[in-house]
Amino acid sequence: MNTISPRPVDAVIAAAREFLGERLSTAQAVREQHGRGEDQTPPTLPDAVAFAETTEEVSRLLALCHHHGVPVTPFGAGTSLEGHVNPVRQGITLDLSRMTAIREVNPEDMDCLIEPGVTRHQLNDFLRDQGLFFPVDPGSHCTIGGMCATRASGTNAVRYGTIRENVLGLEVVLADGRVIETGSRARKAANGYDLTRLMIGSEGTLGVITRIRLRLHGIPEAMSAAVCQFPDLKSAVETVIATSQSGIPVARIELLDADMMEACVRFSKLEGYKPVTTLFLEFHGSHAAVAEQAAAVEAIAADYGGEGFAWATDAEERNRLWKARHDAYWAGLALKPGWRALTTDVCVPISRLAEALVGAKEEAEALGHTTCIVGHVGDGNFHQMVLFDPDDPEGLERAWEMDRRIVARGLALGGTCSGEHGVGLGKREFLEQEHGAEALAVMRGIKNSLDPKGILNPGKMFRN
Repeated sequence: MNTISPRPVDAVIAAAREFLGERLSTAQAVREQHGRGEDQTPPTLPDAVAFAETTEEVSRLLALCHHHGVPVTPFGAGTSLEGHVNPVRQGITLDLSRMTAIREVNPEDMDCLIEPGVTRHQLNDFLRDQGLFFPVDPGSHCTIGGMCATRASGTNAVRYGTIRENVLGLEVVLADGRVIETGSRARKAANGYDLTRLMIGSEGTLGVITRIRLRLHGIPEAMSAAVCQFPDLKSAVETVIATSQSGIPVARIELLDADMMEACVRFSKLEGYKPVTTLFLEFHGSHAAVAEQAAAVEAIAADYGGEGFAWATDAEERNRLWKARHDAYWAGLALKPGWRALTTDVCVPISRLAEALVGAKEEAEALGHTTCIVGHVGDGNFHQMVLFDPDDPEGLERAWEMDRRIVARGLALGGTCSGEHGVGLGKREFLEQEHGAEALAVMRGIKNSLDPKGILNPGKMFRN
C-alpha cells in the first residue's frame, strides 16, 4: 500500500501550532489577505499565516522553517508596491503587524526603541507630548518594520533623510533562528561591518527585523505650507534646482504635474487651484526662519514663471494640503473609474530631473498612455502613475512596457531604478543593468552566506 509523505510545510504548521495556537491560520480568507500587497503582480497564497507577537516566536518559527526548508515571507501592513510580500513559493507568511510595542523613548538622547508593527502615525501620536517626532513619511499607512525592509523614504527626505539615516540599530532574527543586534544608541561608530545598513533595504531576504532603534527629531517651533503653480514641468523643476543650490533648508518639495493636479483638485476639492504643474512646499524652523525661507523661495519661483505663491502657518490648512498630496494615488485612479495603475519609482540627479520628467511625460503621451506624475523632487525622486484598463488583455503589459521605458531613461541619466519602493519582484530585471554582474554576484554571496537554504522571501531581489 502506497503512503503519501507529509509535506515539509505541514510539519512546520503542526509544530508552530504548539506555540502559536490560533495565531497560525490556514483559513482561505486570511491566506488571500496575505497573497500580495498593493502591486500589480498576480497573487500567490501562502500555505499558512503566522501572527507572531514576540522575538522568541519569530526565532522559533524561523528555526523550524530553516530545518524543514520551508519558505518564509515577512508581512507588515501589505502596502508595498513591488511585490515584496507576495509568497511566490508559498510556505509561511510571517505577519508582524501585532508586534506594536513602543519599548522605550529617551527624550534626552532623542531616540526610541520600537517593534516592527508600529506605524509612523502611532509613533508620532505617542511622541507628540514629548516634543519629538519621527520624520520619515512615505505617505501610506505602513509599518516602520516594512519601511526598514524596503528602505523607505518620502516627503520629508530632502531635509531629514530616508529611513536609512534615521535608524540607529536593529534586532534581527536570521534564517536559522539566531537573533543578532546591530548598531547602538551612539550617534556614530567606527567598528566592524555596518550590519544595520546591510539589513535596511534587504526586503526580508537576509533576516526578519524584530526591533528598531530610531533617531528622533524635535518638533519645529513653526511649520508653514506653501503652494506655487507653474506654466510647465521644466519651470517647476528649475525652481527646485535653484532652491537647492541656494541652500534653503526646505523640509518638503513635492511636484504634481498638470494631470495629477487636476485629479487632486477634483478628488480633494482643492478650490482655488488651477490644474497646472504645482509645487507643494513645507518649511520648518523658528517663526522668523520660516517666513524668511518662504520669501526666498517665492522670489526664486517668480524668476521661473511661478504664480499664486501662497503660504500659511495655519495647521488646518497645512494638513488639508498634505492630505491631498497623500491621497494623490486615489485621486489619480479616480480620473478613470474602474481603471488601475502601475506606479513607477525613479530617482535621478537633480540636475537631470527636468530631462527625466519631461521626457517620460512626452513619451507616455506619444504612446497613448494616461499618466500622472508626483514626485519628491527635492531629492530627484518621482513617481509616474500609468493608468490601464484591467479589462484590456494587453493593458497591464503595455503599462509594464511604459514602466521599463521610464526606468531605462532614468538609468541613462545616471539615476536608479528605485528611489524608495525597493526591488521585490517588479525591479529585479534592472539590478544587473544598474549595478553590474560582479556587484550582483557579491549580493548573491551575502544572501547565500546568511540564508544558505534560501528560505527568506525567496524570489525577491534576484530572479532565481
